[in-house]
Amino acid sequence: MKISIDGLEKKYRGNFLALQRIKLEINEGLFGLLGPNGAGKTTLMRILVTLMKPSQGEVKIDDLDLVKHRREIRRMLGYLPQDFGVFSKLNTWEFLDYAASLAGLVHKGERRRQVDEMLEKVGLYDARDRQANKLSGGMKRRLGIAQALIGDPKIVIVDEPTTGLDPEERIRFRNLLSEMTRNEIIIILSTHIVGDISSTCTDMALLNKGEMIFNDSPEILINEAKGHVFKIEALDSELETIKGKYPVISTIPSQHGWEVQVVADELTDFNGTAIEPDLEHAYVYRMEYGLNGSSH
Repeated sequence: MKISIDGLEKKYRGNFLALQRIKLEINEGLFGLLGPNGAGKTTLMRILVTLMKPSQGEVKIDDLDLVKHRREIRRMLGYLPQDFGVFSKLNTWEFLDYAASLAGLVHKGERRRQVDEMLEKVGLYDARDRQANKLSGGMKRRLGIAQALIGDPKIVIVDEPTTGLDPEERIRFRNLLSEMTRNEIIIILSTHIVGDISSTCTDMALLNKGEMIFNDSPEILINEAKGHVFKIEALDSELETIKGKYPVISTIPSQHGWEVQVVADELTDFNGTAIEPDLEHAYVYRMEYGLNGSSH
């Protein structure tokens, strides 16, 4: 199974182009869609789950056209929107049972088994009888993840999946998605949190201002940043100057001042040591320097 996107555009009122000339192929496994807020990620997700029609271009899932075969495609989808909400009068178990019935699980016994199994996987089994709208923010997010995964969808699309999750919940979620990839399905993670991509996805795309500026493996993006990430031992008096000159990744207090990590095409005015980049370094480097070669 694969998703083929060709020449996709979405124009809003006032001729604002939220997406322009998107060409992309998404295959089975975990695919990461990364970009800052306002990059067009949610617009693309809403088009892929048939909640919004493109202004131009074509999206196909195998041989099915997204516009012509909306009903068939919807049966294949599991979706967690960024603004996921729950019904006020249902408890946790009832809400997920309702979601399972919408996903096509009509046999009551099988539905009950899958609901209990999914609540266990997302760590909500002990909260199964609590009112869904009284759950904490992180628990609601886990319930949203559960409703997206219930019913064995062929394509799972999650928009900002780990918002509101603590570090332990985030790890649990990543492990759950990794396990699901054994089922030969497509999972798309749309996020601005680099860690969600770096620890799970083998393929990714980077969106900025509605345009796709990178599409390859995370390793390729990281390789681009090699030789462009530096650690500077800075005095208190130098810190603001460094922040004004370079994109700063981290500042850690040290014995004599600060240990500052920056990305740069080349380091001038300050002595620094080149360090191995990770995906966060690579993302910042591409956003700051890779678009048009301009400096910060």
